[in-house]
Amino acid sequence: MADFVQLWTYLSATPLFGLTATLAVYLLALAFYERTGHAPWANPVLWSVLALAGGLTVARVPYPTYFSGAQFIHFLLGPAVVGLAWPLWLRRAALRRHWGRYLVAALAGGGTAAGLAGGLAWALGMPPDVVLSLVPKSVTAPVAMGVAEKIGGIPALAAVFAVVTGLVGALSGKYLFDLLRIPRDAAGWAARGFALGTAAHGIGAARAIQVDADAGAYAALALGLQVILASLLIPLAFGLFAG
Repeated sequence: MADFVQLWTYLSATPLFGLTATLAVYLLALAFYERTGHAPWANPVLWSVLALAGGLTVARVPYPTYFSGAQFIHFLLGPAVVGLAWPLWLRRAALRRHWGRYLVAALAGGGTAAGLAGGLAWALGMPPDVVLSLVPKSVTAPVAMGVAEKIGGIPALAAVFAVVTGLVGALSGKYLFDLLRIPRDAAGWAARGFALGTAAHGIGAARAIQVDADAGAYAALALGLQVILASLLIPLAFGLFAG
């Protein structure tokens, strides 16, 4: 037992620990996700986060120690997002014809998400910095952190809200779309994907890609539009309001 404890103490302090733990937990969660037939409640991101958070807490491994290895996966988020452009390129003709509709939908969806989140938090009497951290919740976490910092929110809290929002969207999207009777044809998959990318950013887009190619492409489009619009319009709106 003493040798095991010494080995664990050594391994948990090395950068390879975070990388190995993340990959192992995600592969197990992904295998379970596939065995359930891609059931929304079995989302591998959700269960990976819960398993890793629980494991780090029980083992008392500091987050900086874990992230020293996990940062290699974090680095790959950039190329992964860029890779989402390929499905859009394959559908460039449709995008040229209807770009105005997509832009209006992105503005409406993003504005509604930000306004409702901030308004509800304010109505519930939450502290101003928490309210401002909630506003960019539907934008991918790195951008949400930057926007929150710009408008007076808490970047770390904004990242948590963004991840939770993405998970909620990925878990509940299918049931909500079915309730609204959105069809499962080409137009319906495009609508489902665009809605997921707008409301649930990267995690929603990942879910859409796993379900249907068209849904994944339009989720990527919505994700990109929200990143651009939120980065420009939210700080501008708050700057005008504060002025």
